[in-house]
Amino acid sequence: MIPVWLASRAAVTACSKGLPMSTAWRWLRSSAWASSDVSASTQPAREQMNYDVLVVGAGPAGLSAAIRIKTQCQSAGKEVSVCVIEKGSEVGSHILSGNVLETRALDELLPGWKDDPDCPIKVPANRDSMLWLASPSWSLRLPTPPSMHNKGKNYVVSLSEVARWMGRRAEALGVEIYAGFAGKRVLYGWDGHVEGVATNDFGIGRDGRAKSTFSPGVDLRARVTLLAEGCRGSLSEEVISRFDLRQAAGAEPQTYALGIKEVWQVPESQHQPGTVVHTIGYPASYDTYGGGFIYHMSDRRVALGYVIGLDYQNPHINTFQEFQRFKAHPAVRRHIEGGTCLQYGARTLNEGGLQSIPRLYFPGGALVGCSAGFLNVPKIKGTHTAMMSGMMAGEAAFRALTASDAPEKGPVDMSKYEEALKRSWLWDELVAVRNVRPGFRWGLLPGLVNAALEEYLLRGKEPWTLRHGRPDRECLRPLSEAPSPPTYAKPDGVVTFDLPTSLYRSGTNHDHDQPSHLLVSNPGEFERSNLPHYGGPETKYCPAGVYEYRTDEHGRSRLHINAQNCLHCKACDVKDPGRNIRWTVPEGGQGPSYTAM
Repeated sequence: MIPVWLASRAAVTACSKGLPMSTAWRWLRSSAWASSDVSASTQPAREQMNYDVLVVGAGPAGLSAAIRIKTQCQSAGKEVSVCVIEKGSEVGSHILSGNVLETRALDELLPGWKDDPDCPIKVPANRDSMLWLASPSWSLRLPTPPSMHNKGKNYVVSLSEVARWMGRRAEALGVEIYAGFAGKRVLYGWDGHVEGVATNDFGIGRDGRAKSTFSPGVDLRARVTLLAEGCRGSLSEEVISRFDLRQAAGAEPQTYALGIKEVWQVPESQHQPGTVVHTIGYPASYDTYGGGFIYHMSDRRVALGYVIGLDYQNPHINTFQEFQRFKAHPAVRRHIEGGTCLQYGARTLNEGGLQSIPRLYFPGGALVGCSAGFLNVPKIKGTHTAMMSGMMAGEAAFRALTASDAPEKGPVDMSKYEEALKRSWLWDELVAVRNVRPGFRWGLLPGLVNAALEEYLLRGKEPWTLRHGRPDRECLRPLSEAPSPPTYAKPDGVVTFDLPTSLYRSGTNHDHDQPSHLLVSNPGEFERSNLPHYGGPETKYCPAGVYEYRTDEHGRSRLHINAQNCLHCKACDVKDPGRNIRWTVPEGGQGPSYTAM
């Protein structure tokens, strides 16, 4: 067994020879304990590492915070240590976004990004269109709203690739990035403030006992902890609840949508780099919020996806099948037919906007990016706002840590972060569009009328603020009040596929012999309530086939959880009507493996 102090020394030595810290750390994790025969009584002690700033999540928001801190250090001639942990096997492997990137925040963060030959942001948007899919076979072109004009100013990108590039830029500035490490628990000080995060152990069997491959997690302690986990992060939700951050801000419950996406490679003759298409209507019913996107990227790739609001009411809706119906529409199909599907994935996104943003700081840290919820729904963009929130959190952390009156040890006050954010263009942007998404509570057509008034006339200057209403989990109708189930066609194997085929393309992988990361508080509730009253909605809203009912030896239906299929979309954490499922992190490095999403 390699002693902890020797492992740490080896990591420093490896990095001094040019090996990236993240690579060195992954090597140590795999080699330090792998040959050890570890029993519960001989488990090695958990290592503790101390930093000034710990960032949880290597997405655009978290990396923007880390980069901003280090560029501030360069300008001021000061030193602030920054560590970023990422639960994916590498930076970008859990990033999924249908992305037309507005570079406003990036221009501020890295002014010379266009001159970097490794930068993957290369395809400018050159054509916008908005389609109303009025039926399964007919579409009508609509005027593109001003907020959705991308031509000449935004870029069609793979956010997975952008995150990897940003990770390299951050490491070059001295940020330590540990990919493959999942934040499992929040660490609290004696007075209740957040003082870091504990990563999860490796090599724990399904029975909860240590296996021969056991490797202890690490306690990462910091004076500032920035939670940048993305939408519905498990640690972020814990902190929001513990410190009553929604109540402190007078915020409404967050409302969510589920986005399902594929990336295709198409023939050259079919490829139109920079083309941006958005759709409304089919396959969504008039009382369901939903829409699609088609983005022509670089290298003959086309990204397309379908987004459905998780406040939908019909318990028969199958999100994966709705996505197949969307792709089968002639207006969508023509973009991908004759091509090859490369990747599949899914992710929830925040749609609550201004009304649902909690207080952004807590004792010992702050929420950044989609952990808080800064998506601009009418624009269908949230990366630039997430990056801006990360930058401002980074600035606030740097100033708090380096101020002349800053305490030498212990947490610092991050309240200045929220104050600065509310004075920024980010806040102005969200104020201006705050009433668009709530308008769709009344249905598609009233929602469109309200959106048009907001877009062309009111522009956020109205004195009222609409409410979202109930949490998404309370919106399902019981079977007795539901409409007839939709009819879903069999996959053709050309444009539409079955779930196992799609799931294979996600690259998702979990060790079967580990405790399930999907925690069920009351297993019998599914058979007593979800199945008879709602028809087992967890088997339909999950886009990965994680939940299914099987018949036991007594002929009774029992819920079975295929945790190894999980795409980490977190729809179950949002939509379960009994609030009976809690999503937590599995072993670090597991889950989907996105490269172009």
